[in-house]
Amino acid sequence: MLLGVHLTLLLGPTVPVPAPPMLLEAIDKIEVTHSDAERSGFQIVFRAGRDQTSFLDFPVIGNPAISPGNRLIMVVTLGALPEVLFDGLITHQQLNPGQTPGDTTFTITGEDVSVAMDREEKNVEHPAQPEVVIALKIIAAYAQYGLIPTVIPPAASEPPVPVERTPVQRATDLQYLNEMAERYAHTFFITPGPTPGMNKAYWGPPPRLSLPQPALSVDMGPDTNVNSISFQNNAADATNVQGVVQDRQTNTAVPIRTAVGLRPPLAAFPGLAHPLLAGTRAYQAGGGRSVTQAMAEAQGETDASTDIVTVEGELDIGRYGRLLWSRGLVGLRGVGYTYDGLYYVSSVTSVISRGSFVQKFSATREGTGSTVPVVPT
Repeated sequence: MLLGVHLTLLLGPTVPVPAPPMLLEAIDKIEVTHSDAERSGFQIVFRAGRDQTSFLDFPVIGNPAISPGNRLIMVVTLGALPEVLFDGLITHQQLNPGQTPGDTTFTITGEDVSVAMDREEKNVEHPAQPEVVIALKIIAAYAQYGLIPTVIPPAASEPPVPVERTPVQRATDLQYLNEMAERYAHTFFITPGPTPGMNKAYWGPPPRLSLPQPALSVDMGPDTNVNSISFQNNAADATNVQGVVQDRQTNTAVPIRTAVGLRPPLAAFPGLAHPLLAGTRAYQAGGGRSVTQAMAEAQGETDASTDIVTVEGELDIGRYGRLLWSRGLVGLRGVGYTYDGLYYVSSVTSVISRGSFVQKFSATREGTGSTVPVVPT
C-alpha cells in the first residue's frame, strides 16, 4: 500500500472479524464503487496459487471467511484517520485458472447491505401511512445491519386517506423504497460508517446541502491532485413539465406546470433557464392523483433532468490526502470560471492495489458558471 494508507478487512457470517494474514497477502486488487443511482458494490481479486500443503483445493478458495453470504467490512486508514470504505455481503465468486504457476486468480464480488432488502418480494398494504413513515418502517426492519435512518419528506405530499387510497407494496423492500423515491426525484442509498458495523440509510432528495469536500485541483502545480478530468455539457437535456391532472378530490381539471428546479443551485447559468434549449415534457399521471401529488411528481421529473453538466476524472489519493465520497458536494478549481465551482459527486470508484490508490469519480450540476468565489481546500 501507499505510505500512510492501510487497509483493514473484516469478514464473517454474523460478526465480522479481522481477515487471516494469508488472505490479506493474497490480495491483488480491490475495487469499491459508491453511486447514488444504484447499490454500492465491491470486487476483490486474489492470487490463488497452490502450495505444498494444498492437495484438495486452492487455499484461498477453501477459506470459509470469503464464502457467499458472509459480511465484509473494509476500513481504510489514511495517516491516523480510519474510515469505513465498505460494508456489505459477498454475493458472487469467480475462479480463473491460469496456464502457468501464479496466474490463477479468484475473485469475490458483493454489494452493500441493502442487498438483504432485495431478497423477498412482498404483497403488503401500508394503510394511512405516507412515504416517510413507510420508509422508516422498512429501514427499521433491518436493524441487524446497524442502519441509522435519515428520511426527508418530499416538498409536497399528503397522507393517504384510507377511504380514498391505500399504498400497496408489491415488490421487495428495496424496490419499494426506490419506487417511492422515484416519484419525487428522491434517492435511497446506504453508506458505511461512521464506525465498523454501522451504516447510514438515506431516503430523500440528493443531499446537496452538505459541507463541500476539499477541492479537486487541476493544473495547479504542486497543488494538483487530479490525474485526469473531462467535462460534458448536455445543454438540451433540461426540461420543464406541464399538463393537466383530474383532481380526484374535486373532480376538476387543474393545470400542472413547473418552471424552475428546486434543488440548491450549484451553477450561475442553469440549463433550465436557456430560452432556446430548455425543453417541455407532458405530465403523465400514473393513476388517480391529487393536485398536490401531481405537482410533486412533475417537479421531481424536472429536478431529475437538470443535471446537464457531467465531470469525470481520476483522483490521486496520495495528493488529495483523504477519501472522496459520492452523494455529497465537492469543490473544483483550476479549469476556469465556466466549470470551476461546486459539484454534486454522483459516483466514486476506489481502485486499490499494492503501491497505488486512486479514485475514479463522476460529478454533476445543473449548468455552467461558479456560484462561489473560492472553494474549500
